[in-house]
Amino acid sequence: MGKEKQDERKGSRKQTRLKKKLKRLLILAALLLIAYIILWIATPSVDEYYGDGSQDGVVAGLEIPMLGEDDVLVIHTGFSLLYDEAHEQPRWVAYRLTRDEVYGVHERKDNFRPDPSISTGSADLEDYRGSGYDRGHLIPAADLSWSEEAMSDSFYMSNMSPQEPEFNRGVWASLEAVVRNYAVTEGAVHVVTGPVLTDGPYQKIGGNGVSVPKQYYKVILDYVEPEMKAIGFLLPNEGTRVRLERFATSVDHIEKITGIDFFPRLPDDEEAALESSFDFSLWDSDEFTASMAQREAYAADATAFAPKKSEPFSLRMLRAFVDKVMVMTKREVNSLLRIFAISL
Repeated sequence: MGKEKQDERKGSRKQTRLKKKLKRLLILAALLLIAYIILWIATPSVDEYYGDGSQDGVVAGLEIPMLGEDDVLVIHTGFSLLYDEAHEQPRWVAYRLTRDEVYGVHERKDNFRPDPSISTGSADLEDYRGSGYDRGHLIPAADLSWSEEAMSDSFYMSNMSPQEPEFNRGVWASLEAVVRNYAVTEGAVHVVTGPVLTDGPYQKIGGNGVSVPKQYYKVILDYVEPEMKAIGFLLPNEGTRVRLERFATSVDHIEKITGIDFFPRLPDDEEAALESSFDFSLWDSDEFTASMAQREAYAADATAFAPKKSEPFSLRMLRAFVDKVMVMTKREVNSLLRIFAISL
C-alpha cells in the first residue's frame, strides 16, 4: 500500500512538472508568434529596402535572383538570402561588394548563432558539432568588414553550409579573396553564391538534417562601364590543387544546374549577352590582401565609406529578442522530451 501511494505521489509530481513546462512553452510560443508577426510587418520589401535604383546609376537589388511566388527574401546588413528549409541552408546569398567595403577595418569575431529571421527555424551549432564539416560562410565575413553589424550578421547560421575543411580553407577561401580583388579592380561587383541543391540525394548532418552539398557556385557581375561582364564558378565540395580558371564557366551554365534565374533586373538583351559567355582573362584574378595599416589608411580617405543603409535599432533589438526566445523555447522542448522519455 505504501509503495502504491509513493508511486501516486511520483506520478502527481511528474504531472505537475509537465503542466508547468507546457504552460511555459505555450507562453513562449505566443511570444514568438507575436514577435514574428511584428517582424513580418516591419521588415522591408526588396523595393522598400533598395529604393528605386535611380541614384548613382545603380540598379536597385540587381544582385537579387528571381523570386518565386512563395519565396521569402531575408534581408541582413550587407546581404540578402533565400533559405531552403528542406536542406537547412541558403539556396543563395546575394550582395553588392564595393572597393570601399573591401577595405573595411572591423575584425572578425566569431558569433555563430541561429537566425531569428527564418520563420521555420534555421540550422544551429549542434547540427555541425562533431560532423567533420566546417560551418562554411557563403558571404564571407571578410566581405563585411566595413560594418560591425554586418560582420556580426555574417555569423547567422542561415549563412552557413557544410563544407569539407580542405575545400572551405583552400580553394573556396582563395575564390573569396579573388572576388574581393574583382571589387577593388572594377569598383563594384554583384555576387550571388550558394550550394547546388539539385543533384541529390545528400548526406545529412545534425538533428535538423542539414544537407551536405556536392558542389558550390559563385556568379559575379561587373555592371560598371565601359567593360561590363559576368562570370561563374562551379566547384566540387572537396580539396583541390586545380587552378581556379578550370572552374570558371558562364552564368547560363550555373542557371541550368541550379534552376536559379540570376540578375533578372537586367534588360533582356544585356542579360542574354552577359550570361551566355565568359572570358577569364578579362578579370584580374589575383587574391586580395591588405594589412590593417593599409585598411586604416584607405578608411582615412574622406571619399571612402559612403553611409550604408542599415536596419533601425528597434528592429535589430526585436530580432535579438526573437533569437533569445527561440533558444528558450528549444530548451523547454528538449526538457519536455526528456520528461516524456522518462515516463515511457
